[in-house]
Amino acid sequence: MITIEQLNAIRKEMAPKLAMRHGHGHFVDAGDGIRKTVLICGGTGCTSSSSMKVRDALIAELEANNIADEIKVVTTGCFGLCALGPIMIVYPEGTFYSMVTPNEIPEIVSEHLVNGNVVKKYLYKETVKGDEILALDQTPFYGKQKRVALRNCGVIDPECINEYIGSEGYQALAKVLTEMSPDDVIKTISDSGLRGRGGGGFPTGRKWALTAPNKAPQKYVVCNADEGDPGAFMDRSVLEGDPHTVIEAMAIAGYAIGATEGYVYVRAEYPIAVARLQIAIEQAREYGLLGKNIFDSGFDFDLHIRLGAGAFVCGEETALMTSIEGNRGEPRPRPPFPAEKGLFGKPTTENNVETFANIPQIILHGAESFASMGTERSKGTKVFALGGNIKHTGLVEIPMGTTLREIVEDIGGGIPNGRKFKAAQTGGPSGGCIPASLMDTEIDYDNLTAIGCMMGSGGLIVMDDSNCMVDIAKFFLDFTVDESCGKCSPCRIGTRRMQEILEKIIAGKATLDDLDKLEELAHYIKENSLCGLGQTAPNPVLATLKFFREEYIAHIVDKKCPAGVCKALLSFKIDKDLCIGCGLCARNCPVSAIGKTDYIAEGHKLPSYEIDTAKCIKCGVCLENCKRAKAISKG
Repeated sequence: MITIEQLNAIRKEMAPKLAMRHGHGHFVDAGDGIRKTVLICGGTGCTSSSSMKVRDALIAELEANNIADEIKVVTTGCFGLCALGPIMIVYPEGTFYSMVTPNEIPEIVSEHLVNGNVVKKYLYKETVKGDEILALDQTPFYGKQKRVALRNCGVIDPECINEYIGSEGYQALAKVLTEMSPDDVIKTISDSGLRGRGGGGFPTGRKWALTAPNKAPQKYVVCNADEGDPGAFMDRSVLEGDPHTVIEAMAIAGYAIGATEGYVYVRAEYPIAVARLQIAIEQAREYGLLGKNIFDSGFDFDLHIRLGAGAFVCGEETALMTSIEGNRGEPRPRPPFPAEKGLFGKPTTENNVETFANIPQIILHGAESFASMGTERSKGTKVFALGGNIKHTGLVEIPMGTTLREIVEDIGGGIPNGRKFKAAQTGGPSGGCIPASLMDTEIDYDNLTAIGCMMGSGGLIVMDDSNCMVDIAKFFLDFTVDESCGKCSPCRIGTRRMQEILEKIIAGKATLDDLDKLEELAHYIKENSLCGLGQTAPNPVLATLKFFREEYIAHIVDKKCPAGVCKALLSFKIDKDLCIGCGLCARNCPVSAIGKTDYIAEGHKLPSYEIDTAKCIKCGVCLENCKRAKAISKG
């Protein structure tokens, strides 16, 4: 079992080795002969883009140049700029190589790592300013971020406990076990203003305080890592890049509420996260940071992993606990609440990954430090998975109160291809949308609730004027219909009826009476469903009706989709005066719906073509093939 003295010794040893990764051009001699450190992203995004082949090529090339002992190669978690993977950063310079391929490695090694000349053509272009190479925190994407939950992601090796310890790891656990009472811990978390990052925003300190007084002989701490929102990968990235922070936080929570056992419920679809979490748990046990009598304090705590089966409903806390118990994941009526009767019928505290990731920093640096960030009622930072029609997709962590405009335009780099911002979807299938007119809204729990949206777990999907909001609403409702557990009829039947009405609207077969029925049904489902999934399922529909009702009316009354997305309402037309008669559209039409006319436009030599609307299946192949003349339009 490791002692606090030994913990501090490891930290002292590792600190100078890790300091190089924050040097930004200043070499830090750790006395180990390492002159450069190369960080390679080993998160899911970069791994899927063959980052491990890049790593293997790098190691081989270093050995071939006889410098393997001088260059330390570290596989990290996610850096954030997922669209630029595979990512490789060289310290102390802080040079950011993006979209690296194994074929580029020999040149990078020979020029940069051997001769000291940065290969600018492979760098992330926004880090290059003339002859100057900018540090990451000087780029627009990183400049407005404040990393707390993500502090170690992309910095440390997640499979090396000593690197975590060198980054203040397990210092918070040591502090609470030797200097603080359980009540002190709960008060600190309460004073910080930390609210649950899983979507509901319930005060974390209050949740712990509700569980602590119960005198049951057994209590549990549960981590919800069942991240099911489409496009969300915040929790996955924390587990992949910094699993020990979750372990440490859960042990702190166990001490605070009087629990000796914890469970991490994680999606089986996250193999890298599961593997690194298992490694971290085994390392923590080996060091005595999990198990019996941690730090000789008399406190016992251990962790177990449970794999989810991919059901979205298991993100709801009572359904999650039911699944851990080995039963079908279905929500339970409340009361009793988990603080009284949770996992295995015992008092339980449940928080998600991001919530736990903030705990060690709050304990170490004080409630005031965390509370100094954010807004009056939403303290700290929030991690978002930024996706959709935006230049820089990836993982970002911003102080609460940052405006949507700052996220989209400054951090995200704006909308590509000259298109206009239309809306941002927050909260996934349970959330709503923020229209362009509210782009200056400060992102926090209360502001989003006030406009009919919600924070959710942190997915933020950006949409431009090419997106149909009716289609977007149907996309999320389709997801909810598929994921409903079926236990209560308002959700099981009601969402299906809503789906049918949306299908009629998109097909151009609905009436305005259907629109009224859709809205009425949405409110009924919200009020009568058993759990949070059903209660929030209508939110995407209600939000789009609130801000984009005119699009629904256009589908119903005008039989038009303003964005040109809904297939049944599309029509393709050839402008005979622009048509050059090349025949590409006709030759590629899968149903032979395009034929030659007798009309020859002025200045042209060949007859124009026309589309037989009765035969047309609206596939759009003709439009794709008419790029030269641009004679075909969609409406």
